[in-house]
Amino acid sequence: MNAQPVTAQPATTQPAAAQPAAGHCPVDHRALAAAGHHGYSPFEMNDPFPAYAELREEQPVMFDERIGYYVVSRYADIKAVFDNWVVFSSENAQAPVRPRGAAATKIMDDGGFTAYSGLSARVPPEHTRMRTIVQQEFSPRRYKALEPTIRENTVRLLTQMLAHPDARGDFLKDVAVDIPTITILGLLGVGPEMVPTYKKWSDSRAAMTWGDLSDDEQIPHAHNLVDYWTECRRLVSAAHESIDAGSAGSDLVTDLVRAQLAGGEISDHEIASVCYSLLFAGHETTTTLISNTIRMLLSHPGEWQKLVDDPKLISGAIDETLRYSPSIVGWRRKALVDTEIDGTPIPQGANILLLMGSANRDPSVFEEPEVFDIERANARTHLSFGFGIHYCLGNMLAKLQDKIVVEETIRAVPGLRIVDPEAIVFGDNLSFRAPTSVPVTWEANA
Repeated sequence: MNAQPVTAQPATTQPAAAQPAAGHCPVDHRALAAAGHHGYSPFEMNDPFPAYAELREEQPVMFDERIGYYVVSRYADIKAVFDNWVVFSSENAQAPVRPRGAAATKIMDDGGFTAYSGLSARVPPEHTRMRTIVQQEFSPRRYKALEPTIRENTVRLLTQMLAHPDARGDFLKDVAVDIPTITILGLLGVGPEMVPTYKKWSDSRAAMTWGDLSDDEQIPHAHNLVDYWTECRRLVSAAHESIDAGSAGSDLVTDLVRAQLAGGEISDHEIASVCYSLLFAGHETTTTLISNTIRMLLSHPGEWQKLVDDPKLISGAIDETLRYSPSIVGWRRKALVDTEIDGTPIPQGANILLLMGSANRDPSVFEEPEVFDIERANARTHLSFGFGIHYCLGNMLAKLQDKIVVEETIRAVPGLRIVDPEAIVFGDNLSFRAPTSVPVTWEANA
């Protein structure tokens, strides 16, 4: 069955989607999950792909009462929802999956936590106004300036890993964590000595926003988020002070403040919110992209050898990794009106979970989608960076870092091997599919 375009229909033409009378259930029960939910488990990330395939085939739009979301699994439907921001708002993209408990709420309120999304959860005209200013700072010139530092850090971290006397390492912890973190901190004008602190804050943001935490488990993360937001506000204040003193640098925060002072319509709070989002998005998803690229290539030795023989194939390998094993497998939207997706009525106010990890393996778009093929002609049509007005602003920087890491790894240790890839586990999360380790080995003195 081919997925149909998403259309917004008045309730009068779609009676099943009309707003219910008071006290009546708002859910269209035709969308309710079958017993067992087709094997889909919202927070289970070890191997969600068989469940995705069953959803695409049996129930491409399913209401999952466990999380209160309509789960959408086909490529055409997901792309259409992303592209229709008038009907499907991004306002819930950064909302906590589980409500904050009373203790965490008090900690964050008392700590002055007022962080909001940088761009991903904002809607036009606010989103348009801010993105116009921010995207000017994500220029090829800035990326080119970062490239030597990215390469230098990659070589340094690889050298340290390859010095392990037992010829074993964890590519995630030894290389992939630090590369994007140092890059993003440098972009924001923060020194590499802060990497562990920022990583701790980032982990807390992921847990609080997309995790399934109890009220007690939220408490330490709430403290971390207060510290995280305080630091974002400090960065903006420091940029103002350095400009006033005539000693400003050329980091992203300072350049955004300069844009503001030159008449750009962006507030200090909005700049701090961009920092809040970038510190997380710019390093967490890129760490996972790097880890997944190495993991997938080494798990398919023939594909790895293709890159060793011809490094020009690296860009294609990165896109195929983004298709086959993306950092983000699900993203959220909210219906602003009564509408439908693939014939399933969606009531106004409904929350929607878009499974990009499923869309990327939709056989109506990708031939033999379960095959990892770095020479796949249409790999770049994946939806891992979203689609439409919220398409990922930092996608070029993420791919640049991944490309450099693969280039330098091939150069330093072409005989790198993965250890027991089937035993690698992925952390529980609604949206992010990140391995907890990528164990590797090599011949001594390689």
